[in-house]
Amino acid sequence: MAKIVLMSGSTRRDSVNTAVLATVRHILEGLPGEHEAVSLSVAELPFYEASLEQADGSAAVRGAKELVAGADALFISTPSYNGEMPGALKNALDWLSRPGGQSPLSGKVTAVASASPGARGGLDAQPGLVGVLRRCGAQLVEHEPVAVGGAGALAVEDGRYTDPELVGRLEGLTLAVLAEASGLTAVGDRAEALV
Repeated sequence: MAKIVLMSGSTRRDSVNTAVLATVRHILEGLPGEHEAVSLSVAELPFYEASLEQADGSAAVRGAKELVAGADALFISTPSYNGEMPGALKNALDWLSRPGGQSPLSGKVTAVASASPGARGGLDAQPGLVGVLRRCGAQLVEHEPVAVGGAGALAVEDGRYTDPELVGRLEGLTLAVLAEASGLTAVGDRAEALV
């Protein structure tokens, strides 16, 4: 069974990025085999501060680190705030990157997507996010970027997107995550591992 942590870069209720992750969850539920999707809220973490870390952080920080450490992969969807990921997401990654040499992000299979009501779909936030994840030692999934433009106008059902083209793109990225988490790279191996 693969356990995937879903992390939205937005703290807003009814966020388009949370809808992306709800779609990923639905895709996982429909795949053969057993796959567990668990959400991690960036809003629950305090601002990073070294003295708080030295005092063993907080229950929310410890819980986030344990959740990511125990997962097979991490799937992040972010909005773009002035061309970058939001501060709440960066703060969460700062916590998860600590302590140095023992980060739960180190070697963690990680996928990145973005969504925005704008035409570019938050794509300009992805390079900065990928750069931070690489610095943290995450293992980024190689896949064509998924950026959901005009996300506010797309049909939503039960909090998830239903547009067939978008669902197909997210399914491709989700399969790549599962394949990478399983240590498989060939397309045939991916299909075989999921049946």
